[in-house]
Amino acid sequence: MDISIFDVIGPVMIGPSSSHTAGAARLSRIAAAIVGKSFHKIVFGLHGSFAKTYKGHGTDIALLAGALGIREDDERLAKAYVLADQAHMDYQFEETELEGVHENSVRMTFYCDDGDIQQITGSSVGGGQIQICRINDFETEFSAGSAALLINHRDEKGVISKITGILSEAGLNIAVMKLSRRSKGDMAFCVIETDGDISRDVVRAIQAMDAVWYVRAINKTDWE
Repeated sequence: MDISIFDVIGPVMIGPSSSHTAGAARLSRIAAAIVGKSFHKIVFGLHGSFAKTYKGHGTDIALLAGALGIREDDERLAKAYVLADQAHMDYQFEETELEGVHENSVRMTFYCDDGDIQQITGSSVGGGQIQICRINDFETEFSAGSAALLINHRDEKGVISKITGILSEAGLNIAVMKLSRRSKGDMAFCVIETDGDISRDVVRAIQAMDAVWYVRAINKTDWE
């Protein structure tokens, strides 16, 4: 088994716990990047260990800081509540039960300025590493280790083939692909992680497909 020195000593961070503070901050920061638009309210539904110990470990502070775009090694993290109030952002923490997720998990509900509501569930799995396991109604497996495409599309023959063709023409290699759907022929959701950054031209080409309702690219620069 390959073990990085960062898995042993943990990430550079502000706070007492790589899982409950560093991982939590990274989790909400990446969730906000996935949402990709301004929001005025966020509700954190805390599960398992997050729900039991979040005040003592500062998980609430870290989650709020990450949602504001503050990195886990930024000294401003400790001032998250003050900064959120200054930004006029509403926030709420509540305990909840989530099925089939890690003990350190949270469901984040973003209330966007355009009236949209986005819900992202993720876990802090140790050493500052995270896993986005649900985006709205769809199961995902995204660890934010590389750039990714998030695509809502009709579940019909040939859609994925056309998408992968566009990526191939752009010289992008697929590292990981996860597809989930509500039912056959209904709406589907695809997460494709790539070895390189995803250009706007690629996004436009995929968005132009008749079967695609929504596509968003998130590159590592969006959260680093």
